[in-house]
Amino acid sequence: MSFWKENKKHVYWNPYFGGFMLGLLLIATFYITGRGLGATGATKSAVITTVKTIDHDYAQHSAYYSKFHLDEGRNPMNNWLVFETIGMIAGAFLSGALSGRVKFRIQHPPHIASNKRLIYASIGGLLFGFGSQFARGCTSGAALSGSAVLSLGGFITMAAIFGTAYIVAYFFRKIWIN
Repeated sequence: MSFWKENKKHVYWNPYFGGFMLGLLLIATFYITGRGLGATGATKSAVITTVKTIDHDYAQHSAYYSKFHLDEGRNPMNNWLVFETIGMIAGAFLSGALSGRVKFRIQHPPHIASNKRLIYASIGGLLFGFGSQFARGCTSGAALSGSAVLSLGGFITMAAIFGTAYIVAYFFRKIWIN
């Protein structure tokens, strides 16, 4: 029996089961680390490490980067959020491999070229990155973990994220629907 089937139908988890598993993961994360889930902390650690590597003096004297105690021999990449993010990427790859969906492709509708799709995705990623820094966390940290501890701010964040996405999707739907 081949582990990597070529003509395997796309098999996805039931979304309710996926949500249940995410809830169990969130409970385990709170129990083990005392904090909820979040992904932007790993990106921030990577940026700090990159700036420190390229220009240590700038990072040392910068009002922002100096907050991360770069002179004390601490490595920003030695952070549990970095390992959490690596685990998420590995888990996504494993999930795709087990269901026969591992291949490099740029998904786009027929009326949009691959390079245009990459530009849209890059702009969206940059906006998400800037937004997560202004909000002091990403959607998983602010909304998911906040709601899990019954924080009013977490529920407001969740409503704002989905409400805004619903409104904005109306204006961007023509990118995908011809």
